[in-house]
Amino acid sequence: AVVNHYSLAHLVIWLLMGRYTAIGWVPFLVCSLGWECLEWVLPFEFAVESIENKLADIAVNILGFSWGRRTRRSPR
Repeated sequence: AVVNHYSLAHLVIWLLMGRYTAIGWVPFLVCSLGWECLEWVLPFEFAVESIENKLADIAVNILGFSWGRRTRRSPR
């Protein structure tokens, strides 16, 4: 499957990062894309996935982060 049980974790993690941290889009993209690239060399079962799943993970990351950013409280 392109989207799997890890997709929910991706969504929640990046939603929280977007909402509760000051991280911007560039550091987010570096971390998100960097992690997906790092998974190619990690010797763990969870890191073995298709390119379609990696692309879906990135899309879910973007969705979560942008959702979190949109729900931030404006500073007073």
